[in-house]
Amino acid sequence: MFGRIKSELPTPQTALPGRDDLMPLPPAHFVHGRRLQAPFPATCEQLLVGMGCFWGAERMFWQLPGVYSTAVGYAGGYTVNPTYEEVCSGGTGHTEVVLVVYDTQQIGLAEILKTFWQGHDPTQGMRQGNDMGTQYRSAIYAYSDEQLEQAKASAAIFQDALNAAGYGQITSELARAGDFYYAEHYHQQYLAKVPNGYCGLGGTGVGCDLGALGVEI
Repeated sequence: MFGRIKSELPTPQTALPGRDDLMPLPPAHFVHGRRLQAPFPATCEQLLVGMGCFWGAERMFWQLPGVYSTAVGYAGGYTVNPTYEEVCSGGTGHTEVVLVVYDTQQIGLAEILKTFWQGHDPTQGMRQGNDMGTQYRSAIYAYSDEQLEQAKASAAIFQDALNAAGYGQITSELARAGDFYYAEHYHQQYLAKVPNGYCGLGGTGVGCDLGALGVEI
């Protein structure tokens, strides 16, 4: 069951049931030792981004100056406290995401969004490169209406750039954040623990100039 590649999302009725137990987490971020869970500093905001395999995506964001912390997990689905195997089965509806906690006094949302759009190909539907399945779909899950508005505006700007470069339509899911479930401890900051580990991310090579958003870049 877990070996099949799924290209269609389940419904709430057909999704796997999940469990009550929370996923155990490491005590701190492997790279810088900061918190993986709230509470975070009052100047921080959160955003969930799905860009395909979450290993490489998380590294992309923890390296950004002004990002306070990152963690990987699952969002956009139905199953409560899913396991990695269940998510990969296509039976939970989740996609692999990175929780990006950023200090608004040090980095603007536009820089987070620019890194998201340039860091992967958001036109591929239920896949990212050779990684195929619903768990690899592109997504931004916002924690405020303002974040969501900025995400949609940035998508429109990047779509124009993609059109000029001959790419198709953006398939990224842009929505308010629902439940976020942390992934297993061994996935957290994986590429810091295994520097030569797999990273299937590859952007389009198209630049994303978000100066028109009118917010700090």
